[in-house]
Amino acid sequence: MPAVEERIAELRNIIREADRKYYVLDAPDLTDAQYDKFMAELKQLEAENPALITADSPTQRVSGTPLQEFPSVKHTTKLLSLDNVFDLEGLRNFDKKIREVFPVPAYETELKIDGLTVEVVYEDGVMVQASTRGDGVTGEDVTGNVRTIRSIPLRIPTELSRLEVRGEIYMPKDSFLRLNTECEEQGRAPFANPRNAAAGSLRQLNPAITASRDLSAFFYEIQFADGKEFTSQEEKVRFLREMGLPVNPRNALCGNIDEVWAKQEEFLAARHDLPYDIDGVVVKLNDLSAQIALGETSRCPRWAIAYKFPAEEAETILEDVTLNVGRTGVIAPTAVLKPVQLAGSVISRATLHNFDYITMKNLLIGDHVVICKAGDVIPEILRSLPEKRNGTEKTIPVPEHCPTCGSAAVRGNGEAAYRCINPDCPARLRESLRFFTTREAMDIEGMGPAVIDLLLEEKLIAGIADIYTLNMFQLVVLDRMGAKSAQNLLNAIAESKKRDLPRLITALGIRNVGTRTAQELCKHYTTMDSLMSATVEDLQKIGDIGPIVAESIVTFFADESNRALIARLKEYGVNMKLYQQEVLPQLLAGKVFVFTGTLSSMTRQDAGEIVRQLGGKVSSSIGPSVDYLVEGASAGSKHAKAVALGIRILTEQEFLAMAGKEEAVPEKNEEPEQLSLF
Repeated sequence: MPAVEERIAELRNIIREADRKYYVLDAPDLTDAQYDKFMAELKQLEAENPALITADSPTQRVSGTPLQEFPSVKHTTKLLSLDNVFDLEGLRNFDKKIREVFPVPAYETELKIDGLTVEVVYEDGVMVQASTRGDGVTGEDVTGNVRTIRSIPLRIPTELSRLEVRGEIYMPKDSFLRLNTECEEQGRAPFANPRNAAAGSLRQLNPAITASRDLSAFFYEIQFADGKEFTSQEEKVRFLREMGLPVNPRNALCGNIDEVWAKQEEFLAARHDLPYDIDGVVVKLNDLSAQIALGETSRCPRWAIAYKFPAEEAETILEDVTLNVGRTGVIAPTAVLKPVQLAGSVISRATLHNFDYITMKNLLIGDHVVICKAGDVIPEILRSLPEKRNGTEKTIPVPEHCPTCGSAAVRGNGEAAYRCINPDCPARLRESLRFFTTREAMDIEGMGPAVIDLLLEEKLIAGIADIYTLNMFQLVVLDRMGAKSAQNLLNAIAESKKRDLPRLITALGIRNVGTRTAQELCKHYTTMDSLMSATVEDLQKIGDIGPIVAESIVTFFADESNRALIARLKEYGVNMKLYQQEVLPQLLAGKVFVFTGTLSSMTRQDAGEIVRQLGGKVSSSIGPSVDYLVEGASAGSKHAKAVALGIRILTEQEFLAMAGKEEAVPEKNEEPEQLSLF
């Protein structure tokens, strides 16, 4: 190897080892000046020999090309969330369920870092992709930005062809304070807290900005390790450390739930002395075979739990109450508070939910109140302190009129909310437009709240259908729009016309009709016209539609203004039909299935989708209405319940044969050797 190549390789190894000792071992062996000297030499040699530059070189952390947008990434393994508990009783209940399956459990405890979850993928030891969690199934590709975080290695010492790891990116407290000082000096709005700062910094389209924000990370989970097996959570964490990935040094193995409780008290006491924000402790069953036996729900594992620290409290003064009008006309009160520091951010507003809540809490304007951050996120008033009243306090009046348009405010029978009854209320219109364009509705990228407000202000739109009349001449002259942004927005509007019918139904904002209800409706009504003609009686024949939802739907479509809106949308080319998918024979019509254990050829979620496509239903629990229990590996106590009720038990192969996916195999209903709780 020529001398230049040898020196470049040597410098890269020196810098990588220095990063590992600094970020992973917390034992730096180079001064900043020495580190900078080695980095400068490496940059110089690579500049003189560009053919020797590699993607995993420490000099290549920052890309020079800003992105236009973040591409979507589908995770190969679903990134689940965690259930929460808030007290010792909750932890004991979790432990009780575990011990019914695994009598002597040990638990790995981790600090719950208040940051942003990411998945990082290494192939043959080289970082190839990093993505946000997103909805757990699909996230955003932030590889270029994650590469700029020096605590995350670009190369790791492994022979594995693919390694997928999960961690939390955060901003240290001192870095957060420096960033906010810079923001204030530059006349920019400061960030509310370190978590928001970390999330905003990671989602910068220009990696150079992310690189300047001093983000860091801790890793805690291996999603996939090709060809390598582990027996415990502790072993996984040890492997992460061996790979040079930063792991929180405070992670600890506890022999029982009492030790877990003692450990969380230790963490809670140290909370404010740590250089980063935490909001709880994650507790994981250490034994991986037991984890597999316990399994998971569609949302979270049964073998792990998040203990959330008690909400921090602060005392302040309720200075005023403002009223905001939502898209359905609900008039929501918001508390205006004397600014107070709480849980790392300045709080000046809090939710009041509705006027029954105000009465229940005995709140007056001018009251001293105790506030908390519910779940350490949403500020909420816990209670008033009437003993501190001095007689100057004022009652909070119930609204008689809409604060925006002046129309009557009406409270429906059995409702806690007051509503504006004017369908043309400007506030309702603005919120309806905002909802119509959101990702779960028509997903019009680039038409966020600021753009909608601008379009309303310039009187370019006066209703939802007007979105589809916008043109380049109108948009290009708007502030901060420009020709390219205008064209991108018009393209997004045109693309939204192709959205499937469930999205349009969701976007219309019918009371009590969300995404799932819209999808259920479209199983029975494949065109907008057929849905508009449905009666309350017709709708209630759908299993999940009750009288309240049915009445909301019929009332919405009986309104002439809503019918006129749909007519205009149809005129402008918005799709009004359900895109026809492959019509499958309803082999499982009317049959109810329960799945338990680990299936070998698919996930339980995939199996459930097969059942639904073939006309059947899926239940999560055994009961008299269940027809079949499908068992995979490590099946649980559902077996005994099914036997007691005379429910037929199927193997995975038998289920596939019934669904027309494989040839049938002989039935096998023997008692499994081991039972688990779930």
